This record gives sequence, structure tokens and C-alpha cells, in this order.
Amino acid sequence: MAVREAAAGPRGPGRDEETALLYERAHSRHDPCWLLPVPPRLCLACVLELLPEPCVSLVRKKHVLSCFRDALLRHASLVMQLVAQDQKICIHFISMLFGLLCNVEDGSVIDLCIEVLIQLTTQLKLEQTVHCLLDECHKELCNMPSMRGSLATLTLLGKLVDAIPPLADKLVMEHSNLMEHLLRGLIYPNEGVRASVCYLYGKLYSSPVAAEMLSGHFREKLCPLFLSTLDGAQTKELQINCLGWLRQLLKYDLFVSVIMNESSLAESTEGVEGPPGKTSLPLVLKKLLLSRDETLQVASAHCITAVLVHSPAKHAPAFIHADIPEFLFEHLSSSSEVLVWFSYNCLILLAEEPLFFSKCHTVYGIESVVRSLQGSLRMNNTELHKEGLLLFAEILTRQPEEIKLFTSSTMCRDAGRALQEAVNSPVLEVAAEAVKAISAFLRKDHQSALPVQYRELRALLEAMLNRCADFSQTPLNRRPLGHASSRDSNKAILRRGKFLLNTLEGFRNACRLAMEFQSEPSAHENPFTAPGAEKEDTLEAFSEFLLSACDSLCIPMVMRHSEQATHPNLMEVFLSILHSLFVIVPHMKEKFSKKLASSSFIRLTLELKARFCSSLSHSDLNQVCSSFLYDMSLNLLSAPEKTEPPSQEELSAVSAFLQHGLPEIRSRSPESLAFLSDRQYVEGIARQRQYCILLLFYLAYIHEDRFVSEAELFVAVQSFLLSLQDQDERPPLTVIRASIYLLAICQDKDDALDEAVVSAIRKFLEGIPDLHLVYIHHPLLLRFFLLYPELMSRFGHRVLELWFSWEESSYEELDDVSSAGQSPLPASLAALFYMLRSSPSILLILLDLIYSSPVDTARKVLIVLRTFLRRNEDVQVGGLIRGHFLLILQHLLVEHGASPSGDSGNLPLLLSLLSLVQLKNKSEQELDSMAMKLLHQVSKLCGKCSPADVDILQPSFNFLYWSLHQTTPSSQKRAAAVLLSSTALIELLEKILALTWTEVDSPRTALLCSAWLLAASFSAQQHAGRLQVHQTLSVELDQVLKVLSFPKKKAALLSAAILCFLRTALQQSFSSALVALVPSRAQPPPAPEDTALAPLGTSQVLSLVIGLQNLLVQKDPLLSYACVACLEALLDYLHARSPDIAFHVVSQPWNRFLLFTLLDAGESSFLRPEILRLMTLFVRFQSSSVLSREEVGHVLQGAALADLSTLSNTTLQALRGFFLQVQSMGLLADESTAQTLHVSLEGLSPSTSSAEPPLDMLCLGGVAVSLSHIRD
Repeated sequence: MAVREAAAGPRGPGRDEETALLYERAHSRHDPCWLLPVPPRLCLACVLELLPEPCVSLVRKKHVLSCFRDALLRHASLVMQLVAQDQKICIHFISMLFGLLCNVEDGSVIDLCIEVLIQLTTQLKLEQTVHCLLDECHKELCNMPSMRGSLATLTLLGKLVDAIPPLADKLVMEHSNLMEHLLRGLIYPNEGVRASVCYLYGKLYSSPVAAEMLSGHFREKLCPLFLSTLDGAQTKELQINCLGWLRQLLKYDLFVSVIMNESSLAESTEGVEGPPGKTSLPLVLKKLLLSRDETLQVASAHCITAVLVHSPAKHAPAFIHADIPEFLFEHLSSSSEVLVWFSYNCLILLAEEPLFFSKCHTVYGIESVVRSLQGSLRMNNTELHKEGLLLFAEILTRQPEEIKLFTSSTMCRDAGRALQEAVNSPVLEVAAEAVKAISAFLRKDHQSALPVQYRELRALLEAMLNRCADFSQTPLNRRPLGHASSRDSNKAILRRGKFLLNTLEGFRNACRLAMEFQSEPSAHENPFTAPGAEKEDTLEAFSEFLLSACDSLCIPMVMRHSEQATHPNLMEVFLSILHSLFVIVPHMKEKFSKKLASSSFIRLTLELKARFCSSLSHSDLNQVCSSFLYDMSLNLLSAPEKTEPPSQEELSAVSAFLQHGLPEIRSRSPESLAFLSDRQYVEGIARQRQYCILLLFYLAYIHEDRFVSEAELFVAVQSFLLSLQDQDERPPLTVIRASIYLLAICQDKDDALDEAVVSAIRKFLEGIPDLHLVYIHHPLLLRFFLLYPELMSRFGHRVLELWFSWEESSYEELDDVSSAGQSPLPASLAALFYMLRSSPSILLILLDLIYSSPVDTARKVLIVLRTFLRRNEDVQVGGLIRGHFLLILQHLLVEHGASPSGDSGNLPLLLSLLSLVQLKNKSEQELDSMAMKLLHQVSKLCGKCSPADVDILQPSFNFLYWSLHQTTPSSQKRAAAVLLSSTALIELLEKILALTWTEVDSPRTALLCSAWLLAASFSAQQHAGRLQVHQTLSVELDQVLKVLSFPKKKAALLSAAILCFLRTALQQSFSSALVALVPSRAQPPPAPEDTALAPLGTSQVLSLVIGLQNLLVQKDPLLSYACVACLEALLDYLHARSPDIAFHVVSQPWNRFLLFTLLDAGESSFLRPEILRLMTLFVRFQSSSVLSREEVGHVLQGAALADLSTLSNTTLQALRGFFLQVQSMGLLADESTAQTLHVSLEGLSPSTSSAEPPLDMLCLGGVAVSLSHIRD
């Protein structure tokens, strides 16, 4: 604007300003059409006449030119319409402007002229005007004696070629001699001229055609001159134009070779005496890199990149020898993102040359790379992030192992944290590059700086896996837009697959790192960890993390991705990771293998082999799949859950056929089944393949992965076994085990094996030393062996023995009688019970097991049989069990003669079962001959024992007791005769009874109870049947009375048993032929009043009564029954011998206190049978001081109001006895009440009571008890 004001003079009216633009002398002659109708009001004709006039001032010319330029810019179409009216005018205008350009020296006017010429030429688009201008330039340069005045012309040519690129080819082809002038300009000392020449050269070489035509010129004349010009440039203009020209040259491989060859010649002559040497491009660019001008640094880095792109291997050494990498690393700390980006780019290309590493440039610069990466990640330049990570990954990947990159663990930690920050980038491309860098970072030589930063590595891997997991869970955009949307979705899946593959490769390298460190003791843990501190930085912790991360992240990601697409390369890496984890965490390999097998990985691997490896393609994937299956199979076989671990010899055999057979398995499941079913002659290699297929199906089935049809597999295994038999082959134990297991699992309920297959199985099993070598603990396998008579007869005993030895539960909870009916059975027992019901003969095998198996196993069998008998009342197996037991017992007595207790083994368990079977018998059942034989044998067995053999005697006494009380009176008499004939048994009883006085609270208390009950039963049966006595049973009466007078705590059952014995003696008036009551010591002569009571004394009677009262107060039901029954027998005995003493005993005040203490238990406590019987006793002996007439009436009234239908038969019987006794004694005060009660009692027979009849035969604390025996 200042120039325009100066040209126009002082401001005034608008007309004065327009006058300055017109040429007054000539304007009047001009046609008005040349005058622009819009500001600036410029007459083009005036411009044509004014500018060449020498008398017009330069300032005015400049102003007119400026206005004309503005008019061209603002109203190009209008100006062009006027100028283009006549071609001669156009050429004249161009020539006039060029003449002005050549004749003025003012730089601003020259620039205006150049700008207007360029605009006119480009706007006119007339070839003749262009030729005219080129011709003018050519003539000017040719006629110029020196290059001094050529600056404007050269500048015009350069900008003209820049504005019209095709002119470069025309200029070279039609004005080729101009190149010599340009060559002269390049050596001219004026840097402005040289800068213009370089600019023009740069534009000429930007055209491929021109560049090819000028190639010889450059190679022969220009190259060294250009390099020296670039090297010696002082002004920034010349430096920039040289670098611009260089960038154009470096686009072509030819010029790159010429320049680098020239540079190599210069380097070879460096230091040689003589004329100045040639210039080396690497050294020139190095100098520019060292400059403080950022533009030159960026341009230099760009040029280095342009050279290396053509052939890093060929050209990188020159730059490396020039130490350029060192300065590029230094520039990584620059604040200029552009410079850092180009530095990254250069270094990436240099990293392709091994010399870059052998010169240790990476060791020098790695810290700069890490710092630069950390800094760049704080910026928002995604491309910078990607380029930096790419450089880091290249260095990490290509760094030779023998040259350690990280010299300290701190530097390694910083690098890991930078990568962790990068992988967390929200930009997927950046995260993808970070994952690649992490993969390269996880190399042993990069992590070998001690101490190894395991915690940092764990954090890095977690970040990588979590980033991959986040990306894989991003929902796909599934808009229904047809094929385009489908393509986008497929691209997204491919992108995910690629990211997942890179992540898995990084994880695989981490696994490889852990494996390599296992052989490095120094890398196992941080040596600087404080003693006692929790050691997290250990190889073991890192290895377990790898396993956990694979389980929780890698496997779910791969499985999720495989639902959309399956890539063989990805699955190869994935399976190699799983395979390596078996080695990395050896103590977890079995558990990990089981989890993989139960997650269908056997199926997955076989499907991969069938899909990708069937045509011998993807051999690497096939090898990885085979190795994975090989190790997983051996791991699963080495740690079985329900079978014996195989021997080393067996594992070696499995290993051999797996190694040979697995790589050959490439077919799908139906084809594999067909191959397994082949009955034709099978050769060795094919047989090993069959073994592999069978083993894989077995391992899959045993871990609940049933990916083949059970029915088809059942048929195939049968064919396989028959093929083995046909060829007389003896398969490995593992194959036999797998075959039997699969047959047992796949066999349908209605589908039975052919006899030929059963025979083949039996033949194979008979060739095995012991069945435990192939046994698998499973209910269906047990059913399989017990289903076929041929197998059960040969192997049933051993299979059941193995079954119980493998059962983990001891079944003690099932032995609880109170809960046995409610608790559900375990599945295994339910299956066994089903077989027992269908084939009771299995019970005989179980009976043998109780006798012959180890105690723990026998105990399980006993509980199972007990539970079975309790829960299956309808199954009548008593005779079967008793008959078999009789044989066992006879065999034992013959074998161990005088002392069976010494080698009793599991005999107590058998006896316990026998007593249970006896308990299951219905009451009032005649004893058959087998039962009598058993009684004889058991009594004989007992006679051979000592009181110390409690484990044998207790179940034996229970059996004898129940046998006596669970049969008819006639059978009771026969049984008692058999038992009394055993003098050894009676002697044993006497010894055991004698222990009562010393061992009341001993572990033998239960045996003492049984002995007293048996003694009472024997005495009663002998007395009632007047049976022959072969051996008397001596008992100390005073000791009996003493025990009852001073009872011990926690011995209620023993007291009840002794009371039962004493009651029997009292009922017999101490006149039993079997029981001899003897004094414990010499007794003084009885007092006269005691003579009638002999052998009792009055004091003994009173002490006994007090003892009975004390026992009744304990309110134990069984003990109360026994006390009342004994008190009844005692009063009967006293009343027969001395009525006065009997009434005296009944009338004791303590009896009333005792009665009311018992009645204090509740409102209806008077309806308990023992209390009713006690009141009956008091009424019978007319003890009104204990129970008055009014109180008797209250009892009857309460009974009349009670719901008698809810009472038990025992209670009704006691109530009826009380009522009749009251009636007979004339104590019925209220006749209506008595009548009501009488009618109620008569209407209720024992069978009509709604109360559930109580069990008479019980087992209390291991003691067989008959309630009726105790009560009555």
C-alpha cells in the first residue's frame, strides 16, 4: 500500500488517483474498451505504452504494475478477455514485461514483473506466449556475457517451470544448450545466482522425462559440482534450494547411485594429499544435521530417508560410518515433532543394516529412544507414536543377542513402562505397534540385567492382555446395509484377529522367556529382596501369573474370536502357548491339563487338524497340535483321578505310539470312528494311529467331552477289540483300560455286548497281572463287570474290592439308624444298590470282602450292606447271607481252631452284619436248621474267646440274644438248649459278669450289658423249659445288690440289664438250676427275721428299694421299665415270704415323693406305662399313704378325658391293668367315670390304636435289646 500511495501522490479526489494509472499523452487515442470498468480503473493500452517509456519514473511503473497484478488477481477473466483479443497484443505484452524485467535493477520491480509474467502466462494458457517467453529467456541468457545479470531470468524460468510443470520437458528438449548456461551459473560466485540455478534444476528434475534426459548431464558434469555447491552453501536460500533439488534427485535410483558413488569416491580420497577431494553426501547431510536451523535439520533427515529408501543395505553403511545415527538419536530429544518423526524414519531404515548394531549405535541411543517415546506419548501426534514404536520394535527385534541392549535393570524397567503406557493408548494403531514392540522386548538378552523385573513384566503383560480383551469385546457395527456392511464387519473381525495374534505372540515370547530363565539360577528371584519379605519378584510367581493370565484372558479371548473366525496362524501360536505352560509351571501341568480337557480342547485340537492339516498343509500347525495333544495326554494319564497311575513302562509305551500316531491324525470324528472300526488286517503304523484315536476319545470322555456318538463309539470299540483278538495282539494296558471304560460308558441299558467281545475282554484281562492296573472307579464300570456272568464270575470279587477301596467316603453318616431313612444316597451307592436288587448273589461277594479285605474297606462294605438291608426291607436275603456266613465261620473254626480271635481279621464286621440280618427277621418266626447251626457255631466261637475279645463277643452276643427273642416259644426252647449245652459259653459269661464289679465305666460296658441280658434270658428259658444244665453260672448276689444300691452315672443300660437279671432271679425265687447265687465273702448267720427272706436280708431289701427309687428318679425310659418290673418282682417275692415287710416297703413315705417326682414331668405324665404300673403296684398293696382314694379318682378322671386312641399298646395295657386293679380293690368312687373309662378300654383293642407300634428289637449303644424282655 505504501508503494501504491507513493505512486499516486498526495490523497485527493478519486479522479487524481485514476489519472496516475493513465498515460495522459496517449490515453485519449485509446479505445474505451481497454479501460477496466471496475477498480482499479486501469487502461491496458496505457499500461502497454507507459511501462516501456524511459521518461516515466520507476515508481510510477511499479505502481502501475502493482495495480495490474491486483486486477489480474481480482478480475482475471475480465483482464484475460481484453488481453486475449489479439495474440499479437499478448506477445507484445509478454515481451514488454520481459524487457522491463531485464532492464531494471530494483528487486521489488523485478519480483512484480516475474509475478505478473507468471500470472499472465498461466492465465492465458496460450502455447505461443509460453514459447515467446522461453525464447526471450533463452536469448537473454545466450547473449549475456556473464552470469552477473542472469538472476532475474533464472528466477523467472524457475518459477515458470514451477507454475507450468510440463515446461520442464519442453525446456530440456528444445533449449538444451541452456544447460551449459546453468552449469556456468552453478559455479558463479554469487550465491543468489546459484540459488536460482539450483531452484531451476530442482524444478527440471521433478519431471521424470526431463530427469531422464538430464541423467547423462548430471552424471558427467553436474554431480560433483552440485555436491560441492551444497557443501559450500552459506546462505539459507542456497541451502534450501540445494536440498530441494537433492530431494528431487533422490526420487530416482539412478541419481541416488551416482551421488552415493561420488560420495564413496570422496570418502576414499579423504586424507590423501593433493588437490581438494570430492564431497561426500553423508558428510554434507551430517553437517546440516549439526546446524542449529530446524528446517535444515528436517530437510537433511528427509534426504537421508530418501536415500535409504532405495536400498538400505547398499547405502546405509555410508551414513553409519559417518556417525549419522549418533546425531539422529540426539535429535530425538527435540521439541519439533517433524524433526523427531524424520529421525525415527531414518533410524528405522538404518536399523535394517547389521552394521548399525555392530557399531553399538543402539546401545548408545536406546536411552534416547525410550525417553523420546515417553515424551511423544504425551503428545497428540498419532503418527509420531506409531513411528517411535516402530523404531523401538525394530531395534528390539534386530539387536544381536551377544550385544546387550539394556545395561541396567532400571533402563529395562523404564522401557517396559513406556511400552505399557503405549499399549494403553486409545488409538488402536498405536496399541498395535506397542504390542509388536512388547513382543520383541520379551527376549532373554533384553531382560537379563539383574535383578529381573518380574513385577514390571507382569504389569506390562497385564496391560497388553487387558487392552486386547477390551478391543475384542468391542461390539461390531452390524447395521443391515447389505454387502458393504458385511465387508466392514469382516474387516473388523480381521483387524481383531491380527491384534489378537500379535498379542498372543507377545505372550508366547513371555512364556519362552520364563522357560529360558529356568536354567538360570541367578534369575529365579531378586537377590536384593529382604529376608522374610514376600517374594513377588520371582520366576515362580511370574510363571504362575502366566498360567493364570492364560486361563483367565488368553483362552476366553481366543475362544470368543474362534466363534467368528478361525485363523491357523493364530491357533498355532495359541496352542504353542498352552504347550509351553506345561513346562513353565510343571507342578500345575496335570491340573491345567484336566481343565483343558474338560473344556473340550481335545475336540478343538482334533478339529483344527482335520480342517487345516488334512491335505498336508499347515505342517507347523499340525506339529504344534500333535505336541500339545502328546503332552496333555501324558499329563492326564500321569495323574488320573479314579485309577492307578501308570507305571513308567506303561507311560513309555503310550509315549511311543503317541509320537508316531498323533501327527498322522488329520481326519474328522466320523472318519476316525470308521478307521477305528476297520476289521481288516491292520499294520503297525495304522495300529498306533488306532491306539491314539482310542486314547483321545477315552481322555475326552473321562473329562465329560463326548463329541462322538456313544452308540457309534460303542460299536467301533467292539470292532477294534475283535480286530486285536483276530491278529492275536496284546495291546498296552492303557488301551485295554480305555477300551473297557468306553464300552462301559457308552453301553445303553438295552444294548449288550456280543459274547465274542466279552470273551475277548476276558482274555485280555486274564493276561494282566492284576485288575487294578486297568481299573477305573466309575459306577458304570462296576455295572459292566457285574452285568456279564462271564466277567463277574472271574473278576467280580476283585472289581468290588477295588470299588470299595477307591470310594472316598467312609459312609459313616449312612450308618446312623435315625437318619438312614431320610438322607439321599450317593449316586455311586444308588447304582450299586440297583445291581444288588437285580442280582442278590453279589451279596455273597460283598460278604467275602468283609471277611478278606483290609479293615477300612471291609468297614465300608459292612456299612453299605447294612444300609442296603435297612432300605430294602422287601429284599429277602437273610438265608443267603446266613448260609454263606455259616460256611465262612466253619472255615474259620477249622482253620484257627483253639484261638480264632488271634486271626479274627474282619470277623467282627461279619458278625455285626449277621446280627443285623437277624434283627431284620420278623418276630415269632421259627428257627430253621441253618439258624440252629449258626447258633451252635457262634456259641462255639464265643466259647473259644476270652473276655478281652470284645470286638467278636459283642456282635456275637447280640446275635444270640436276638435269636432267642425273635422266635416262637418252641424255637426259643430249642435255641436255649443249644446254647446251654456250650459249657465254654457259660464259663465265659461267668467271667464277663464278674468284671461288672470292677469295670462299670470301662469300654467293655456294652459287652457287660449284653452278658447280663443273655444270662437273664438263659435263666428264664432254662427255668421255663426245665432244660438240662451242663454248667452252672455263679453270680455274687451281694455284689449285684451293691451295684444297684449305689448305681454309677452314665450306666443306665447296664443297670437295666442287671435289673432284668435280678428280676428273673426274684421271679424264680432264687431257685434257678442254672444260676447259682453265691456270697462274695463269708457271711454271718442270718437274723431270725431274715430267715424267711433268704438269701436276701432286710437291710439288703431296703437298700435295694432305695436304689430302685434313685434309678427311677433318673427318668430314663428303659431304666424305668426295668426298675418297675424289678420292684414288682421284689414285692411279689417279699409278699410271698413276709407280707409285713412287703407292706412296710410299699408304705415308705419316699414312695409318695417318688411318685409325685415322676408325675412332675407334664400334664399327661400319669399316662406313661411305667408310672401306671407303679401306681398299680401301690394300689395293689393298699398303700393309701402313697396314693389316696381321691388321687386314684383324679387319675381315672384324667384317663377318661384323654384321647386313648393316641396311646401306645403298652400304655393301654398298663392303663387297663391299673383300672382293673382299682376296680378289684373297690376304690371306684365315681361310677360314671369308671363306666366311661371301662367302655373306652373295652372298645380299644391293641390293633385299633392309632399310635405307631414301637419297635421291640433295638440296638442301643451297640447292645441288642428287646424292650419286651426289659419291660415284662
